[in-house]
Amino acid sequence: MSLNKQKKVATRKVATSLLNAKAVSKRYGGVQALDNASIELQPGEIRAICGENGAGKSTLVKILTGIVMPDNGTIEMHGKKLHLHNPRDAQEMGINLVSQELSVCPDLSVLDNIWLGTIDVPFFHKRWHMKTKAIEVLNNLGAGYIGINTLVSNLSTGERQIVEIARMLTRDTQVLILDEPTATLSDSEIKLIFNALKAVKAEGRSILYITHRLSEVFEICDTVTVMRNGKVVESCAVSELDRKSLIELMLGRTLDEMFPEHHVATGDTALSISNLSIPNILEEVSLSVPAGQIVCLTGQVGSGIESIVRSICGLVDDANGQITIAETQIPIGRPEASYKAGVRFVSGDRAEEGIFVNLSVAENLVATRLNNKSKIGFINPSDQTRKAKILAQSVGVNVDRLKSIANELSGGNQQKLAFGRYVNDANAKVIVMIEPTRGIDVGARAEIYKLMREFCDLGYGILISSTDFAEVLGLGDIIITMYRGQIVKTYNSDTVTMQGIIADVTHPEV
Repeated sequence: MSLNKQKKVATRKVATSLLNAKAVSKRYGGVQALDNASIELQPGEIRAICGENGAGKSTLVKILTGIVMPDNGTIEMHGKKLHLHNPRDAQEMGINLVSQELSVCPDLSVLDNIWLGTIDVPFFHKRWHMKTKAIEVLNNLGAGYIGINTLVSNLSTGERQIVEIARMLTRDTQVLILDEPTATLSDSEIKLIFNALKAVKAEGRSILYITHRLSEVFEICDTVTVMRNGKVVESCAVSELDRKSLIELMLGRTLDEMFPEHHVATGDTALSISNLSIPNILEEVSLSVPAGQIVCLTGQVGSGIESIVRSICGLVDDANGQITIAETQIPIGRPEASYKAGVRFVSGDRAEEGIFVNLSVAENLVATRLNNKSKIGFINPSDQTRKAKILAQSVGVNVDRLKSIANELSGGNQQKLAFGRYVNDANAKVIVMIEPTRGIDVGARAEIYKLMREFCDLGYGILISSTDFAEVLGLGDIIITMYRGQIVKTYNSDTVTMQGIIADVTHPEV
């Protein structure tokens, strides 16, 4: 063997990955959640993990962070085998997770939240040192404007997410796992996060990046691992794939059409808003939603799009203006009046406002129809099950899971429960939605979009607020762009462009 070849062999023997999970498996009863999955991270690598809900991503993350013990397989860091029995073990080894669900404490300061749960803070600690480190991390994130003594309750959702990431960066994190980190962030906040991740990468740390926003995979990640049915089906450089091939790997099939065809207005108006204002949020917004069409409000976080939807539902007390459903003007700030007039709300926060996570699938589906399914206050279980079965079939939920707890379902199926309540609702006229596919995989998104079109076929008008520009572009019959509480432009589906949307919501002409 030549000297050069000997050197190459020696190099291969010495070099070790930062993190290496080998043939990891996990079974829950009859479900194989993870099946001999392997993933390897090199120092300074940002690796995306993509797959539909139920592909095994969450189970893998729970194993890597010590929340769940695998049935078999090994996890190594720097070539040494790890024994992770709980999240504390993972934190001690430098593996930390920023979950999709925020875990900040609103009544504590930014400083206290950043250090919350860090195991190496002694009982008697030097607070000035903690302040110095927290300020340093926030500055590195490009968020030095956030005061460390500010209560988190006074921050926006995006700023709270930044605090969550800052918490992990104050620890000696070697592997940072991010689960849908930008789902609630504006474009400017996303740029801050991406810049911070690049700084983390430059320090030789590794990042596992879980997202359903495929554009982010190509923008920030070096490599991608695709999972399907608990197995790793592909691991490669991002440069070796395009968006179409990535989606097909995730689904195991081609995806001919993500979005159904656009609809033409019927001539009737399902919803109209005139001069809607909210102090410091909205300024005299007027718009209309034709029956049988989807109108998309889009803008960055803080643009006011969510506030419009919540005002229609009667969930904003200090809103002023006129809201008319069909031909009936409704009082503002009264949810019961909005519902009675025919407004149906699908929240972007399924756990808090969308479904009853601890009730069954059947109970969720009939939750708004109990008056019709009871006699003198008593519910007929068989009648309830019969109706729930019909509603489940209408929205593509497996009828064999009617007794399952809603929290056991994927995000896509949970969103279908929220839709299912409104099937054959004789009083419904308009459905308003916030981020209708947040945290939902591409396959389930296509099913949700199809459901929305089916509701349009029934004559409903649909108004959604969404920060997903690709969704807005593909779904909206009418697109309304907003910036700082004001409408910038209104487009029809055949006149809108991605460039136009981005220009409107970032640097509109004034």
